[in-house]
Amino acid sequence: MTELATRAQAFGLIAEGVAAGLSAPWRMYLARGCRYLSLNVGDRAEWNSWRAHLGCPELSVRVYDAGGEIRRASIAEVVLDGCRISVELVEEVSTQDVDRLLTDDPMSFESEET
Repeated sequence: MTELATRAQAFGLIAEGVAAGLSAPWRMYLARGCRYLSLNVGDRAEWNSWRAHLGCPELSVRVYDAGGEIRRASIAEVVLDGCRISVELVEEVSTQDVDRLLTDDPMSFESEET
């Protein structure tokens, strides 16, 4: 496996996605040595598009309290050419979203709402 040797190669990965019709990430971080590239996107559709484009098999979700607001961070990662690439989406969620995670039957919430 070759490594992303230059910043131009790392940014080229992103340019290819944008050229293919994906929305540009609103923030990017490239670690020194081109071993880690992080993309932050604005919504779930963008996150899913970048995840599919890069072929990210690893997913993690973290829910946390940020000064009274509940946030969910969804992270998808893949290693391409020796560079770990993560696509991250941070969303504000309600307590009802958290309650769905804690129940044995998430479908019960849907039946209660209708």
